Amino acid sequence: MIASAPATGRLYGVGLGPGDPDLLTVKATKILGSAPVVAYFAKKGRRGQARAIVDRWLCPACLELPLLYPITTEKHFSDPVYVETLRAFYEDATQRIADHLSAGRDVALICEGDPLFYGSFMHLYVRLKDRFAVEVIPGVTGMSGCWSAAKVPITWGDDVLSVLPATLGGEDLAQRLGACDAAIIMKLGANLGKVRAAIREAGREGAAIYVEHGTQEAEKIIRLEDKTDDLAPYFSMILIPGQGRRP
Repeated sequence: MIASAPATGRLYGVGLGPGDPDLLTVKATKILGSAPVVAYFAKKGRRGQARAIVDRWLCPACLELPLLYPITTEKHFSDPVYVETLRAFYEDATQRIADHLSAGRDVALICEGDPLFYGSFMHLYVRLKDRFAVEVIPGVTGMSGCWSAAKVPITWGDDVLSVLPATLGGEDLAQRLGACDAAIIMKLGANLGKVRAAIREAGREGAAIYVEHGTQEAEKIIRLEDKTDDLAPYFSMILIPGQGRRP
């Protein structure tokens, strides 16, 4: 009798929401409470935001699999060294997860916000989806968490919402901001000064709201005009609400 091949594990891409541990979905908490392996991205020497969010939900018996970025902002994302370093990192992370899946162990790969919205999960997903079963658990996006924390209605009626990465060039940002009704500008970090200039050029600064660590203990929400410096953490964004049709 020929022995059947062992069943492979399932990969779960688990969205964790914007930062508040209470904003995980019920399904996400169920998976985290039962997954034998939980993988997460983090910067070298740090625990990582995703891992901190799941503290209360994680199964104590699970095997933790940290995936530590070899590089983050040390080089520009267009630098060939950055591209090659990250490609090698994602290939290695893919293999580490594949080893567990091939051995029959389910893996929950956790991701801040939603896994398919600017999520690092996507880089592993495209490498694994044709080899293993994958289920994606959606999460509350960071932008949704921020506009809810700020209590800002972001779109009305026929408003068109543009989501813009702050890594775009200043001229490109200004043109896009001038053409949209409402906007979310993400990935601020060291780009805040450039973004502020683009918002001014587009004539939108009076409506802009700066949100830092939205839904988290360190949350800060102020008008962009009231922010006197250009320092911003990665987990920050700018909201520009629309003013469209309403009764």
